[in-house]
Amino acid sequence: MSLVSKWSGGAPQVQSVLRIVAAAMFMLAGTSILFAFPVGMPPNGGTAPFPSEIWIGGFLEAFGGGLLALGLFTRPVAFLLSGEMAVAYFQFHFPHGFWPTVNGGVPAVLYCFVWLFFSAAGPGAWSLDAIRGK
Repeated sequence: MSLVSKWSGGAPQVQSVLRIVAAAMFMLAGTSILFAFPVGMPPNGGTAPFPSEIWIGGFLEAFGGGLLALGLFTRPVAFLLSGEMAVAYFQFHFPHGFWPTVNGGVPAVLYCFVWLFFSAAGPGAWSLDAIRGK
C-alpha cells in the first residue's frame, strides 16, 4: 500500500480532527462574548449584554461549537452556524470594505464555509453521530 493511499484512507479521521479543532476555536469566540473567557470583548474586556444580538451569536458559537466538537447533531448545527457566520460577515464586516482581509471578516468567511462543508459531509469517523448511527 502506497503512502498516498494510506494517507487518503485516514480522511474520515482527519475530517474529525478538523471538526474538533475548528469547533474548539469557535467555542472560544463564544465564551469570550458570554463569559469573558479566555478574554473579554473589546474595548473593556466585558461580556455582551443579554439578550443582545451579539449575545445570541456568542450563545450559538459557545454551545453550537460544543455540539460540533462532540460531533452531535453535526449536520443541522453546522448548517445553522454556517448561516450565522454569513449573517455576521454581511452585517458586521462587509460594510467596512469588500475584502475580508481589510474588513476583519476572514474568520467569519472561513467558518461559514467550514461549517457548510460539515453540514454536507457529516462529522467524520470520530463523533457521537457516528455512534448514534446518523
